[in-house]
Amino acid sequence: MKLFTRVGFSICLIFFCATAVFAQGFSSSSSAATEVAHFKPEQIVKFAKKVERTLGATGARVAIIARMGRPASELPEGMHFTHVALAVYSEITAANGEKMRGYAIHNLYQQDGQPDVSDLVQDYPVDFFAGVATLESGLIIPSPELQARLLNVISSPTYKQLHQRDYSVIANPYSLGRQNCTEFVLDVVNAAIYQTSDISVIKVNTKAYFVAQPVKVSPFKLMLGSMFSAEVSTADHLGQPVTATFERIADYLQKYDQGSMVKTIYPD
Repeated sequence: MKLFTRVGFSICLIFFCATAVFAQGFSSSSSAATEVAHFKPEQIVKFAKKVERTLGATGARVAIIARMGRPASELPEGMHFTHVALAVYSEITAANGEKMRGYAIHNLYQQDGQPDVSDLVQDYPVDFFAGVATLESGLIIPSPELQARLLNVISSPTYKQLHQRDYSVIANPYSLGRQNCTEFVLDVVNAAIYQTSDISVIKVNTKAYFVAQPVKVSPFKLMLGSMFSAEVSTADHLGQPVTATFERIADYLQKYDQGSMVKTIYPD
């Protein structure tokens, strides 16, 4: 009986470790405070400033920004960036009280102690890139008209109303019940495109025009992930799981938002 218990515990431990890696490989939305630093502070600062300069050179008031929290080799097929947020050109107050202009990053982050629950959090480029595994950033610069509409949504009650606190790394962008950072950004984008706060209208149009990314992981791993990791849930899926990604949003806006641009930023 003791031998059986030990063997059973070992199998469960292997499954638990496997599902932990499985969960981390998806669109993790942890804050920088919970991520391991892979680069020196001066490298992060230099890269963050380059991203800001690139955004500034485009004249963007609002952009979609992405980072790589894990190496590309650890991500499922079709997925590259692990966290997506909105960069908004804003007045920023420095630690010494000085006012300056720069980009504030509007994120959906998982709670540190409860990864299946999320909060809306604002930070800045240096914070945003602090825990990345690779110094690489994706940027989507919407058309000026869509940027203006996005600013209206972000500054209105609609922005918070679109937030669903129940989090899943593989949230289904076509349905309610779970949400990840990328789905939240997509919901904000569609609220701006269709100029509505009605989530049912947003989801109908998402289903009609947005092509989600299939989650190319075996059903067995998905089952294990949902059993052992709170941040993995298939409750909002029927059939083949799908999720929103930075690349799919880029495809979507380049097709339907004339004048939008996509850029990838690398370190010097």
